[in-house]
Amino acid sequence: MRPLSNAILMDLPSEVRGPTYSRSAIEPGIVHIGLGNFHRAHQSWYLHRLMQLGEAMDWGIIGAGVRAGDEAQRQRLAQQDYLTTLIELDPKGRSAEIVGSMIGFVPVEEDNAALIAQMADPAIRIVALTVTEGGYYIDPVTKEFDAAHPDMVHDATHPERPRTAFGAMIAALKHRRANGTGPFTGQSCDNLQGNGAILRQTLVSLARLSDSDLAEWIDANCTFPNSMVDCIVPATGPKELELVKTFGIADAAPVTHENFRQWVIEDDFCAGRPNWEKVGATLTDDVHAFEAMKIRLLNGSHQLIANAGEVLSVEFISDCMDHPLIGAFVRKVAKTEIALQVHPVPGMTPAAYVELVDSRFSNPEIIDTVRRVAFDGSSRQTGFVLPTLRDALANGSAMEGLALSQAIWARMCEGTREDGALIEANDPIWDALTLAAKAARSDPQVWLDQRDLYGDLADDAAFQSRFTHWLALIWADGLEAALRSYIQG
Repeated sequence: MRPLSNAILMDLPSEVRGPTYSRSAIEPGIVHIGLGNFHRAHQSWYLHRLMQLGEAMDWGIIGAGVRAGDEAQRQRLAQQDYLTTLIELDPKGRSAEIVGSMIGFVPVEEDNAALIAQMADPAIRIVALTVTEGGYYIDPVTKEFDAAHPDMVHDATHPERPRTAFGAMIAALKHRRANGTGPFTGQSCDNLQGNGAILRQTLVSLARLSDSDLAEWIDANCTFPNSMVDCIVPATGPKELELVKTFGIADAAPVTHENFRQWVIEDDFCAGRPNWEKVGATLTDDVHAFEAMKIRLLNGSHQLIANAGEVLSVEFISDCMDHPLIGAFVRKVAKTEIALQVHPVPGMTPAAYVELVDSRFSNPEIIDTVRRVAFDGSSRQTGFVLPTLRDALANGSAMEGLALSQAIWARMCEGTREDGALIEANDPIWDALTLAAKAARSDPQVWLDQRDLYGDLADDAAFQSRFTHWLALIWADGLEAALRSYIQG
């Protein structure tokens, strides 16, 4: 078993595809902050495929992180020359490919000095991010910038020693303006509707707290394209580390992924971009409809599945889809409630997308845990589910299953499964959620009165009534009884 490195690329096992380009010829062009599994299975793969065509050799990726834990990832990847083994989990058969588009990873430092210097380099023309849906310092209800957050206060008062990715980007842009280097494109790759606009808001708002002139320069010169990203990428654990060995490779950080990818990008890049459309990305001036379809039907359905799975002790997403009640529940909500609030996009109707999502979630090769999908529900519910509920209420449309989904979330956040097992903390505000969930067992309105999550939804009489009904039924007769009632109703 040979460790993954540049040295073995010319002698890979026959069933493993490797780079056909010379990695020594790659020059940096992109800094990507938040270099987890999703980035390496998605954006990095698109660039790798473009390099396989002999293009984009001046768009190499430099990885970066701003959390202390990112240093361990940097060291793992550095030891294997920043290569990644991607394993496609297709029900028809598994395959492996070595991706080589990443060529470095800046040291992770408390003051982010190395990251700032890297982003200030004139060669860098895109700074991309995958920092999770809740990582943009915005209020989940109002969607306004949270200037009072301690991280934002720190970066506003110490702009040359920032602790966040956004503070580091601002510091780098200050250097670029002073040196005449010019702006870069800020490219969010997170599951947020209008992710580019949200990145612009966070960056400009934070800059304005310390340097209003710089804020105006950033707003006028940098671009922040909206995008929609899609690929199911499980976390890497012992199973994945053993799986990669079956291909004859010892990779300390392999990535598994489904046999589906989609990337829809607004064509708005102030300093150029790779020709991603040559390898399957969709470049468009209207990302919104694609975003809404994916976020509401795929990410929203994911939350419905994962919360129910946690309560009923079903560990994996595909097993939830096989469960006679969880699978039927999410299919009915998707088809009869969520799809009504989604518009078609070129080549895809909401009904057809529901079927596509169903087949992807049911893929038994994807060992994706409900715990991973349920993580950070306070961001994901407010971003993926509650906007659909708001629209359904405003339109007088069906919302029974959506109301039930919120009761299931509240039941999950109580912290125990129906078999008595403990659900460990799985949200940045888990303690507050658990406190509210326990109180809601006797007074359901306590859960809805979390105004930072529900806003004025807490005052909607129709939603209040159905949420109260479902939560009471779950606690009285169990979740399976509630699911059965909804499915048969």
